Amino acid sequence: MRKIAVVTGTRADYGLIYWLLREIQGDPELKLQVIVTGMHLSPEFGNTYKVIEKDGFEIDWRVDMLLSSDTTKAMSQSVGLGVIGFAEAFNYLEPDIVVLTGDRFETLAAAQAAMFAKIPIAHLYGGEITEGAIDEAIRHSITKMAYVHYTAAEEYRNRVIQLGEHPERVFNYGAPGLDHITRTSTLSRKELAVQLDFSLDKPYFLVTYHPETLGMKDPVLSLDELLSSLDEFPDYKVLITKPNADPGGRALISQLEKYKGVNTERVYLHTSLGQLRYLSAMKNAAAVIGNSSSGIIEAPACRVATVNIGDRQKGRLRSDSVIDCKETTESITNAIRIAISPEFQQKLNCVESVYGVGNASGRIKDSLKALNLSHGTTKTFYDLGKV
Repeated sequence: MRKIAVVTGTRADYGLIYWLLREIQGDPELKLQVIVTGMHLSPEFGNTYKVIEKDGFEIDWRVDMLLSSDTTKAMSQSVGLGVIGFAEAFNYLEPDIVVLTGDRFETLAAAQAAMFAKIPIAHLYGGEITEGAIDEAIRHSITKMAYVHYTAAEEYRNRVIQLGEHPERVFNYGAPGLDHITRTSTLSRKELAVQLDFSLDKPYFLVTYHPETLGMKDPVLSLDELLSSLDEFPDYKVLITKPNADPGGRALISQLEKYKGVNTERVYLHTSLGQLRYLSAMKNAAAVIGNSSSGIIEAPACRVATVNIGDRQKGRLRSDSVIDCKETTESITNAIRIAISPEFQQKLNCVESVYGVGNASGRIKDSLKALNLSHGTTKTFYDLGKV
C-alpha cells in the first residue's frame, strides 16, 4: 500500500487540498498520512487542526514550529524548528510520497526535510508568480526540490519546465481548490447568517488582507487605506477574515479588532471561517476585497467580482472579474465602485476561470497512485536550450 503524506499548515491550504485528501482517503490501495503544522496548531489562529479532525481525517503527526512572533527573525527560526520536526515525522511515518501545497515558510521546512530524507515530493501550485511576497522565492525553491508537479494552469506548467523540470513529471490538471465549486454544497445567505450569528440583511463585502512581505510600505498604513475605503460604503456590511501568520500580521489583527470594536453592527471579524462558510460567504458577496489568492483563483469561478489591492498577487493569471488597484483609499474606492456597478455585475455571468473546471483532485490522486518511484528522487535538469 503506497503511503502518501500530505502536509497542511494553514486554513487556506487545507481548503485547497480537502478533496484531494478525500480522494486519497477513499482509495483502498493508498494510505493517507496527514501532517499538520503552523497556524493549525496555534490557539491565536483558531486551533484549526480541530476542523481537520471534525472533517473525519486522522492526524498522523503534529509539527509545532510557529513561534509567537511575526518578525522576519522569527520566521527564519520557525523554519529551523520545522525542519527538525518534519525530519522526525518523516523518519517515523516513512511515507512513499510527500504532498506539499504552494509557497509558505512551513512548506519550505517540510520540503527541506523530505529532500534530505530522499522522499519524492509532489508539489501543487508551482510555477505561479506573486511578486509582492516572499512566497515567490519559496515557491520556486520547492519546485527545484520536488519530483513531480501539479500546476493550476498551462502557463504555470510551462514555467516549471522552464525551471528545468522534465515535462513528463509536470501535469496541468487545474486548481484543486476549485473542486469545492462543483463538489461542496454551500450555505444559503440565510443559513450563513445563522451560522455566523450575524445579520446579513444588507449586501456585504468579503475582505481578507495580508501583509505584502516584500513591500516597502508599512502594512498598517496600507490597511488604514482599505478601512477608510470601506467606510465610503456604509450601506454594505463587511465580513473580514484575519491575516495569516506572516511578518507584520499581528499588527494588522490588532488594527482589525479595533475597527470591529467601533463598527459592531456592520463588521464581522473572524480568525477562520472554515472552508464551507468561507466559500458560502464568497458566493453570496457583493465583492471580494483584499490581496488573498482566493480572490484571484476561487472568486472568478464563483463569478464574484474581486478588488485586488497592491502587488502581493502581482504576476498571477487573472480572469476578467478581477479589478487591480493601488493601496490608496482613492484607488480602492474607485475599484469597489466599478465592482458593484450594474454593468460590471452583468459581465460576471460570462466570466471564465483560467484555473480549470473543478475536477483536479481525482486526477492528481490517480497520478500519485501510478507514479513510478523506482528512481527515487533522482532527476536530471531539463535544458530547454538542448530540446
